[in-house]
Amino acid sequence: MDSSWASSPGVRRSMLGNRSRDTAPELAVRRAAHALGMRYSVAVRPIPTLRRTADMVFPRARVAVFVDGCYWHGCPVHFKAPASHTEYWGPKIERNRARDAETTRVLRDAGWTVLRFWEHDDAATCAIAIRATVQDCTGARRATGQK
Repeated sequence: MDSSWASSPGVRRSMLGNRSRDTAPELAVRRAAHALGMRYSVAVRPIPTLRRTADMVFPRARVAVFVDGCYWHGCPVHFKAPASHTEYWGPKIERNRARDAETTRVLRDAGWTVLRFWEHDDAATCAIAIRATVQDCTGARRATGQK
């Protein structure tokens, strides 16, 4: 295991157990949005040819929502750099940040509204912001005659 990114077998098991979707923060935001009467797609590619999935997608409004984990996406408030394997994890987190920025740019260039929240954000507050954005985008699309 000398070449592994994990500092020990226990750390490796723990990290492999991390979910890529349906995390507790995502579920909390989805439940809060659903309670507000919102319906959405889960873990969908907003642009089918782009190999990136959003946590929640509102296709008619063209709104993509991401709930980013503080560790994996380098939260400026809560991210704490690991003490071991820094030569792996530092660049890994930077690649994640760069990919997030690129995803946001590509989606916006394609006419999507992108909302990003941190896992520590209040789910109810996120849901209210999502609802307002979806309503605004749906209204704007109707006003311009777009489907």
